[in-house]
Amino acid sequence: MELELRHLRILRAIADAGSLTRAATALGLAQPALSAQLRRIERAFGGALFERGRYGVRATALGELVLERTRVVLPAVSELQREAARFALTRRDTERLRLGATHGPLLGALVDRLADAAPDTTVTTHVSWSERELAELLADGRTDFALAGACGSAPPPGAAHLVWRDIAVDPIFVMLADAHPLAHQREVDLAALADEKWACVPGDGCFGDCFTVACARAGFSPRRMYETDTASCAHLVQVGRAVGLCRATFPPTPGLTTRPLTGTPLHWRHLLGWHPANQRPDVAATVLAQALRAHARTAARCDTYTDWRTRAGHGIRPADCCAVALEEGAV
Repeated sequence: MELELRHLRILRAIADAGSLTRAATALGLAQPALSAQLRRIERAFGGALFERGRYGVRATALGELVLERTRVVLPAVSELQREAARFALTRRDTERLRLGATHGPLLGALVDRLADAAPDTTVTTHVSWSERELAELLADGRTDFALAGACGSAPPPGAAHLVWRDIAVDPIFVMLADAHPLAHQREVDLAALADEKWACVPGDGCFGDCFTVACARAGFSPRRMYETDTASCAHLVQVGRAVGLCRATFPPTPGLTTRPLTGTPLHWRHLLGWHPANQRPDVAATVLAQALRAHARTAARCDTYTDWRTRAGHGIRPADCCAVALEEGAV
């Protein structure tokens, strides 16, 4: 794993909080997700950074070394970002929009819509699997808008001073190889996939916990989860290594079939965010309107999603997804 600034911020939050539970609350993460991230960070540094005890965590000698460096690096980088953002604002020669986004077809559709709606505007993009990173880019003024998402009723990522607007709520579909025995079914019962391995793009929200709870309610625990980029997920499914989890707007792909899950146990909220101090209301309204049209256009191109929408009305409500996880102690 390649270390990023957000990993240092996570370590700083754990040290300041003195426990993983309090740090998870401060970061807006589920504790299992934070613990998993800490393990990956520790592997990148080559050793344990914190000792876990009955009353919290304490930095190891290696952890103290890393934390001491973060006290210098993080403030310096934050100040550099603020200065660069201020400089960029004063040096704009042409109109431009900087979009951050998670992986998915909605970003391309939005860029296409903006090309028609604002042909004189230059649009640049930054793609990340981390919704939290996208929120940080907005807060620091390094992007103008962000296409992110949240699982079920989970709160939007980032600080409270950011503005987030819902674009759509989509079901999570399962991605199967065309030759899979269940690919011909109109929808797939999650319990029928108990013996499968899984593939999904990574994230730093509660989706993994909600998926685990959904599997537990179906009577099984997932055998294995491959967390990788969208193209690699598709490849793992195509070659029969795994079945995948994808948004309902996943585009038609040779060798792959997407199907709704019976009862719609998982949902994904598409969100558009911006910093109100950095955007004119008319620009924000234009981008939001185009994002709504982009989603509608993307959804209309997916026959499986169109078929599901004509039959919608079954399963739990989108807002119940994370509530179920909370009740069962996973989040």
